[in-house]
Amino acid sequence: MSLPQEMRFVDLKSFGGPDVMVIGKRPLPKAGEGEVLVRAEAIGVNRPDIAQRQGSYPPPKDASPILGLELAGEIVAVGPGVVGHAVGDKVCGLANGGAYAEYCLLPAGQVLPFPKGYDAVKAAALPETFFTVWANLFQMAGLTEGESVLIHGGTSGIGTTAIQLARAFGAEVYATAGSKEKCEACERLGAKRAINYRDEDFAAVIKAETGHGVDVILDMIGAAYFERNIASLAKDGCLSIIAFLGGAVAEKVNLSPIMVKRLTVTGSTMRPRTAEEKRAIRDDLLSEVWPLLEAGTIAPVVQKVFAFEDVVEAHRLLEEGSHVGKIMLRVGRAL
Repeated sequence: MSLPQEMRFVDLKSFGGPDVMVIGKRPLPKAGEGEVLVRAEAIGVNRPDIAQRQGSYPPPKDASPILGLELAGEIVAVGPGVVGHAVGDKVCGLANGGAYAEYCLLPAGQVLPFPKGYDAVKAAALPETFFTVWANLFQMAGLTEGESVLIHGGTSGIGTTAIQLARAFGAEVYATAGSKEKCEACERLGAKRAINYRDEDFAAVIKAETGHGVDVILDMIGAAYFERNIASLAKDGCLSIIAFLGGAVAEKVNLSPIMVKRLTVTGSTMRPRTAEEKRAIRDDLLSEVWPLLEAGTIAPVVQKVFAFEDVVEAHRLLEEGSHVGKIMLRVGRAL
C-alpha cells in the first residue's frame, strides 16, 4: 500500500483554550514492534483531550504528544511481532496519544474490530469510554448482577456507556444529570431513577429510593461529592473515582463511615496502565461486550459529528456540557 510522506494533525502551538489548536503537517509515524498504523476515518473527542490542551494532563513520556485517545479506520501498516491484524482490517482502538491525526499508531493489544454493522463513527465512539467503564466499574469495583450502582455525569460519554453496560449486566442503575431533559435521557438508556443534581440532593434521593444505599458509585466529580458519595454507599460498597471535575482535595471529611460500613475507595486513570493491563481490558471487551454491541443491546450515543478541520468547535461544544453522549470528528482526506 502506497502511503503519503506527510499527514495532517491537530497541532498545539501552546496551552490554552480551543483556539490554540490548528491543523498542521508532519511526517507519518512508522509502525514499530507490536504496533499497527491506522488511517483514521473518525476520531472521538474526550475530556482528557481538553485537559491536555489546557496543560493539566501531559502525555506519558513514551506516548505521542499529539492530542487524541481513540479512533477508527483502516490498518495501513503492521509492525514486527503483530499477530491477528493485517493491512486492510477495519479497526477501532485506544491510543496512548496521537489520535487527532490522519494516521495514528496503536499498540496491537489495544485494537478491536468494528462491531458487525458499525461504521467508523460508531466504532470510534467506543474505545475510550468502554475501556474506562469496564476497568473501573467491573474489574475494579466488581459490579455484578443484582447489585445497584450510582453513575454521576449520566449523559457524558462515560455516563451513557456506564448506564447501558450496568443495566445490560443486570444491575439496578441510578444516575445524576443537570437538567430534566438529561435525566429523561438517562432513564431512556436504562436508569431506574435519574437525579437532577441542580434541584435534588442525590444522597437523599438514594437513601429514599434504596433504604440502604447503592453497592457501587462511579464518580467523576471528586472532592465536591466525596462525603455524599460515602453516605450513599451501602455496607461493603465501593466508590470508584475516575476524574476530579469538582476538585481533588476534600477537606474536613468524616472518614468514619468508611470503616463502619467496610467501604472501598478506589480510582484510576487509563493512560498510565501497562500494555498488558490494557490488553486484558481489550480481551474482556471482545468477549463480554462486543456481542452486546452486535446484538443491539447497547450502543454508543453520538451527539454530533464535526469535520476534522472543525476540531475547535468540537472542543467548545464539549466544554459547554450541553451534549448527551459522544462528540466525534470525521476525517476526510486533504485535497
